[in-house]
Amino acid sequence: MTNEPNRTEEVRQLSTGELVGRLGEQVSHLIRDELALAKNELKDKGKQAGAGAAFGGAAAVLAWFGVGALVITVIAALALALPVWAAALIVAVALLAAAGGLGLLAKNKVQQATPPIPEQAVGSTRRDVEAVKESAHR
Repeated sequence: MTNEPNRTEEVRQLSTGELVGRLGEQVSHLIRDELALAKNELKDKGKQAGAGAAFGGAAAVLAWFGVGALVITVIAALALALPVWAAALIVAVALLAAAGGLGLLAKNKVQQATPPIPEQAVGSTRRDVEAVKESAHR
């Protein structure tokens, strides 16, 4: 900190133009450093998100096999009382009915979400514009 008085004296001797030039350089340097920091942070988060997606995909594959095993178990249990083909048919019809119901729910949700216009935000913005117009006319 012994150089601080010398640095202060040096800055006092600079012209306003030189000070503004230094300020521009410092701001530019600061912005570059902040962008580099943000880039590195996003890169790290991207790696973490990629690893999370890979683990999630592996979990989904294992869950898919688990569901298949459960379906086979249900068929095998029904096959104790019915012929195997009838047990498999019953389970298949039940699965297809459930898939159809979920498909209809999905269709209804997608129809409710389209068109993808933020209607509340648009309405709010319109009200804001009208309020500004009214206050400008006063």
